[in-house]
Amino acid sequence: MAITAQEVNKLRQKTGAGMMDCKKALTEAEGDFEKAIDILRKKGQKVSASRADRETKEGVVVTSLSEDGKTGILMSLTCETDFVAKNEEFSTFANAILTEAVKANADSIDTVMALPFEGITIGEKITEMTGKIGEKIEVSHFEKVTGEIVEPYIHSNGKLGVLVALNTAGSDASDAGKDVAMQIAAMNPVALDKDGVDSSVVEREIEVGKDQARQDGKPEAMLEKIALGKLNKFYKENTLLSQAFVKDPSKTIAQYLDSVSKGLTVTSFKRVSIG
Repeated sequence: MAITAQEVNKLRQKTGAGMMDCKKALTEAEGDFEKAIDILRKKGQKVSASRADRETKEGVVVTSLSEDGKTGILMSLTCETDFVAKNEEFSTFANAILTEAVKANADSIDTVMALPFEGITIGEKITEMTGKIGEKIEVSHFEKVTGEIVEPYIHSNGKLGVLVALNTAGSDASDAGKDVAMQIAAMNPVALDKDGVDSSVVEREIEVGKDQARQDGKPEAMLEKIALGKLNKFYKENTLLSQAFVKDPSKTIAQYLDSVSKGLTVTSFKRVSIG
């Protein structure tokens, strides 16, 4: 049967698929609009499956803050190429997913993927988008942070984002939070303080310290003490509150926050980076 240009365009507007793909789908569906949508969706699923092992090292990081400023969400939508990541439609789609996640108070990627979106689920919509652009797309990170005040930061390249929660609200705390968020973006601390460092990381650092000391010819009886000294240096360089404040290296982050407001500190943070 003859498929009109108007029908093809209607399907294209509905699905976002290419004109030729829409025409083929309508022809295969013998003009049945809903069946044609299913055909395009299946095509997307086929493309998605064929690209399942591809790496998604490009994309965008988006963030949302609750009206009271106490809860922040950080999410990344990733793809295969910078060309797709920089497309306005891609970033619009990322923000649309985030909007639905906020509405539903989602707390994980699995929860996000199951949310309704334009008559289907977000997971199914991502599959459709994969079919449309021919690249693997996925929600790679979904982080939530709560505190008395949460400050977000998105780096200028759109591929790095931070949320930092503090124990006190107020304009001074907010400004300090922005500084600390940029510190986290730049210095990538592994934990808030030494108590938050994973035990496997601690064990590895001790073993590395011992091995380095051994190679330097230090006696076996001194290796443990030397390694613990190196571990303390690791804590200072890699845990947020002990790091030197980039804007004023004479102070640690903990000291900087306390100078802004007595007792002010960070309670938690999340950092998401693509690539």
